[in-house]
Amino acid sequence: MGGAVSAGEDNDELIDNLKEAQYIRTELVEQAFRAIDRADYYLEEFKENAYKDLAWRHGNIHLSAPCVYSEVMEALDLQPGLSFLNLGSGTGYLSSMVGLILGPFGVNHGVELHSDVTEYARQKLDFFIKTSDSFDKFEFCEPSFVTGNCLEISPDCTQYDRVYCGAGVQKEHEDYMKNLLKVGGILVMPLEEKLTKITRIGPSAWETKKILAVSFAPLIQPCRSESGISHPVQLPLLVVRSLQDLARIAIRAAIKKTIHQETASKNGNGQNTPRFKRRRTHRHRVETIVFLDEEVFASRISNPSDDNACEDWEEERQENEGRAPPAVKPDPPMNFLRERVLSLPLPDPLKYYLLYYREK
Repeated sequence: MGGAVSAGEDNDELIDNLKEAQYIRTELVEQAFRAIDRADYYLEEFKENAYKDLAWRHGNIHLSAPCVYSEVMEALDLQPGLSFLNLGSGTGYLSSMVGLILGPFGVNHGVELHSDVTEYARQKLDFFIKTSDSFDKFEFCEPSFVTGNCLEISPDCTQYDRVYCGAGVQKEHEDYMKNLLKVGGILVMPLEEKLTKITRIGPSAWETKKILAVSFAPLIQPCRSESGISHPVQLPLLVVRSLQDLARIAIRAAIKKTIHQETASKNGNGQNTPRFKRRRTHRHRVETIVFLDEEVFASRISNPSDDNACEDWEEERQENEGRAPPAVKPDPPMNFLRERVLSLPLPDPLKYYLLYYREK
C-alpha cells in the first residue's frame, strides 16, 4: 500500500505535498483544499491517518485518497455560480470543497445510497458551518444531500453544469450519466478503469479525456420491489433565495471588501502576508498505487526524471549549513469578518444573523 505523495503533519502540509507533486495546479482548488481540514471528516479514533495520501473506509463511510480528490477538483473546472451534482456524495467532504468555489448563487446537490452516511454528511456540514473560520472567508454554496440510488434519478430532473460519480460506472450506464449534463457541462467519473472527463459540447456531441488509471468498486444496481415498481430519486428543489438572505450576502461581501482594502492599504503593496514556510524537500513523482479498499485503487505514472537529484541534494545541504533556527509556526489568523460584524452598532439579533448564528 503506498501513497502518491508523502504524508503531512497537518492539512496545510498535505496540500503543500499535493501541490509539489502537481496534483493541485490551480489557486481556486488550493484554496478550497486548505479551507477544509480533512481530519474533520474522520471518526476521532482514525484521525491520525487523515493527512496520509490514502483512502479511508469504516463501514459505509468512505473517503478517497487526497490525490484522487484533487484530480477530480481540477478536472471539473469549477467556477462561481455553476450547478454541481455529486453521485455517491459520501461524507460531503468533496461537496463542501466544491461549495466554497460555487459561491452563494451556485447549486450543490448530492445523492448517497446509504442513509447513515447521508446523516453523517449533514452532521459534518453543520460542524463546518458552525465552527470553521474558513466559512467566513468564502461565500458558501451549502450542499443538499438526499438518500437514494443514483441510477434511479427521476427522468424529469434538471441537468447540471458539473457532475461527479464516485463509483465505477459500467459502460451500459455511460449515456445515463451523460444525460445529466447541460450543454457545455463536464462529467468526471471512473469508466473502464480510467478516471474520465467528458465535456458535452453539443446536444449529441462529446469530448472525452482519460485522466487517471483507476479501479473503483462498481455502482450498486437498483433493487426492484416485488411489484417491479421503481421509486425514482427526487433531487433537491432549486430554491430561490429570499430578499433577507440576499441582503446578508451583500452585507458580508461589502464588509469583506472593506477589510481587504484596509489590509491592502496597510501592507502598501496589496499582498497578503505569506503563509508559514516549511522546510523545502525534494520529491520526485514515480509510478504509485493508492489502495482505497480491497476493491478500489488508483495509480498514476508521471514523467519527471531524477536527473537533477544530486544537484537538489547539494542545494539543500548548502541551505542547511546557513539555516537560522526553525521559525515558530504562527497562531491561526484572526477572523476579521466576525470581529468587524460584532463591533458594528447593530442590534445583537442582526449581528447573529449576519454570522449565521454560529457558535464559535
